[in-house]
This record gives sequence, structure tokens and C-alpha cells, in this order.
Amino acid sequence: MQHIQGISRYQLRLQSLEDTISQENPVRFIDAFVNLIDLEKIGFTPRVLKTEGRPSFDTKVFLKIY
Repeated sequence: MQHIQGISRYQLRLQSLEDTISQENPVRFIDAFVNLIDLEKIGFTPRVLKTEGRPSFDTKVFLKIY
């Protein structure tokens, strides 16, 4: 075959996201910082926009992504 062979999708791989991110990665600082701040004190107040359907994501998740 003339293409690159990857890992078989039927092969079981046990790997956590925690293991793939190094201890020195800035993502760990951002995660810890956002977990420590009080979002309501800086103006992020959770609102319920609707009562049915899937609940919204936590505001801290979006702040970490940003």
C-alpha cells in the first residue's frame, strides 16, 4: 500500500489527557487560576436561559478555552 498505516482503531489504548500534558505546560496554570477565582465577583453570573433540554456548560470551561 502507498499510504501511511496508523494505529488500528480496533486496538485498545488506555491513555488519559492528564498523562499527555506535561507538568510545565501553561495550560495547567490557566486551569488552576480559573478554578481559584470567584467569577461572580468579576461579573460572570450564571443564568438559566431555558428550563428544558440539555443544561449549559460551566462558565469556567469557556473561560479556560478563551
